[in-house]
Amino acid sequence: MSIALDRSQLVFQKTERALRKLSSEQNAESVHSFRTTSRRLQTLLEQLVPDDNRNQQKLLKMLNRLRRRAGKVRDLDVQLTALRSLKVPQEPRRKTQLMQGLIELRVKHEKKLRKMLTKDMFREIRKRLKRASKEIRLETSRDALTVARSLLNEIVGPAGPVSEELLHQYRTVVKRARYAAEFAPKSAEASQVISQVKRLQDAVGNWHDWLTLTQTAAKRLGDVSQSSLVAALHNVTDSKFRHAVAALSASRTTHNVLRPVAIASEQSRRMSTNSPTFVERIESAA
Repeated sequence: MSIALDRSQLVFQKTERALRKLSSEQNAESVHSFRTTSRRLQTLLEQLVPDDNRNQQKLLKMLNRLRRRAGKVRDLDVQLTALRSLKVPQEPRRKTQLMQGLIELRVKHEKKLRKMLTKDMFREIRKRLKRASKEIRLETSRDALTVARSLLNEIVGPAGPVSEELLHQYRTVVKRARYAAEFAPKSAEASQVISQVKRLQDAVGNWHDWLTLTQTAAKRLGDVSQSSLVAALHNVTDSKFRHAVAALSASRTTHNVLRPVAIASEQSRRMSTNSPTFVERIESAA
């Protein structure tokens, strides 16, 4: 079989548990757990065992809507974690001010998430999860590792240095590729692919977390000429960017899965960051 039977069934159970936990509390752990498990289920149903039946479509639509709302909370959780880890002497009062602002914004989005996840919504998602787990036809599934590689190949290699916009594309695609690969039966090849894409996901995701925090800080405190704290955040984000691009290059050299990449110039990266399309994609990523 091209996907593991036990893992395909387990993802339905884990999604239901994560949903139940999210309905009772919206802490960082429950929010993150729901987002990751529901994304794994989405990968299974959309990429590995696609089916256009009405129940599956409705289920994915409801999960996606809830996940986007939870994503607002998750973005603030990662920004708070990054800010707390920042050990710099610059502008301690402004750092405290930024921290408090993020906390207040999280409370606001948590209330919206709690309001969205009503008892009726909870019951309907559970009902559709159970139905989808019975309807799924694993004998028609696609090969998990083939799907993972296909997802990675969707990204067109850059004609020049890697921009932040392209790195963002890698971030979302590598995440989906990892989830697809994790459904493969256990093997040395599967372990290698999963290990590789996980390293990429960690490196690129870490860069994105700091980028989001830097953008938030700039909106609240001003640009680098107005705030030394924002300047310090830019320096950290630049370092995370170089590390992420190096991880992509190392992956291409070691396993020949991704195309060669190079680090973009400072000017080209700043231009891509200021692009409305890029900002919109950053803010809408779930």
